[in-house]
Amino acid sequence: MFIDDTIAAIATAPGEGGIGIIRISGSKALPVAQEIFESVSGKAISDYNTRTLIYGHIVDGDKRIDEVLLAFMKGPNSYTAEDVIEINCHGGFISVKKILELILSKDVRLADEGEFTKRAFLNGRIDLSQAEAVIDVIKAKTDKAQEVAQTHLRGALSNKIKELRFKVTEVLAHLEVSIDFSEEDVEEITYSMLEENAQALRSEIKALYDSAESGKVLRDGLKTVIVGKPNVGKSSLLNYILGENRAIVTEIAGTTRDVIEEFVNIKGIPLKIVDTAGIRETEDIVEKIGVEKSRESFNSADLVIIVLDASKSLTDEDREILENAVDKKTIVLLNKTDLPQELSEEEISKYVDRDSIIKISALKNEGIEKVHDKIESMVFKGDIKSNSSVVVTNSRHKDALLKAYNSINDAIAGIEQRLPYDFIEVDFKNIWDYLGYINGDTVQEDLLDTIFANFCIGK
Repeated sequence: MFIDDTIAAIATAPGEGGIGIIRISGSKALPVAQEIFESVSGKAISDYNTRTLIYGHIVDGDKRIDEVLLAFMKGPNSYTAEDVIEINCHGGFISVKKILELILSKDVRLADEGEFTKRAFLNGRIDLSQAEAVIDVIKAKTDKAQEVAQTHLRGALSNKIKELRFKVTEVLAHLEVSIDFSEEDVEEITYSMLEENAQALRSEIKALYDSAESGKVLRDGLKTVIVGKPNVGKSSLLNYILGENRAIVTEIAGTTRDVIEEFVNIKGIPLKIVDTAGIRETEDIVEKIGVEKSRESFNSADLVIIVLDASKSLTDEDREILENAVDKKTIVLLNKTDLPQELSEEEISKYVDRDSIIKISALKNEGIEKVHDKIESMVFKGDIKSNSSVVVTNSRHKDALLKAYNSINDAIAGIEQRLPYDFIEVDFKNIWDYLGYINGDTVQEDLLDTIFANFCIGK
């Protein structure tokens, strides 16, 4: 499917830089470029081999706008599978803006958000899961997240979905034969064969679905909140993890009065670490607001790191924090282990597992590696390490897999009850549709608009 009009947009981030890139895609890309570009050699763009950088100038009549390098990529061997022109000019607000305005004056329209990638999808160069991987590559916050996004971009998830849909298609074909030619002398699929195929399919769908929790963390980051009473070492811990003095550290209780947020990479896991004001009862108006923000961050956290003072016994405030974290992923850090220990680990183990209790000294930077190892084990659980090429990182994909999983369960229940093949066929058709929802084979146009609206305009 090719779209008739020609689009253009700035493909580089706004601001000053060495290079700015303007991209044009569509049937008029080459004619427009030939009208506004003069090569230093005097040759036309079409006289050069495609994918060659041509040195010259962008001109508006007799006026030179900028010195540029221009590349022409002839469709379908381009990003959008259409004719594409990319103009590399000097970075900055004015040069790219003037060149884009000149292009838009030549019966070319400004591209919508993500329209270049949308055209690549509509023109069949990539499927929808690969298109969504483009934005994952751009937004990746760690090497691991970027690695997974790149494998999706190369088609790892797409190929897995195609493999699963092929298996569903085979089952549907056998069911169709059994339904339409039941009285003919043809081999029919048996209920035992159906159940065997369905069980194997369910295992594969379930494994893919189970990777989604870890995958979401890789894509969006793990919101991690550091909580505890005032002056237990939360800010010292944050500073050590970040490798800089981001939070003020004093012996005065209540120094941290607001929520401090920073992103950090721990063993390939992007953590959005939130250092909160110490949770305690206070009459100070400003500190009270900070404590309330701490409680809100605590409630919305994916991971809670509770810091306790190991040199003191548990207080009622400590117990309240521990009780509120019972249903959350929690790590308890016993800080100040360089001092004589008064805290009872036995009492803490009533709230969290013993392997979630780690002794540290934020002052001496001891025990932090154990915290990193614990976070890694809690997030990955060994799943991603064994098969990092196919990890579900998108909530839309997760939802589709859940629906496919529920449908395979319905199919298995129908097989066990020996329901007519017509009923079982409906469930397998649903599985086929839900899996197609991931790579775009069964997606609706309005959903496409929603997906690509999350892209930047130049992509």
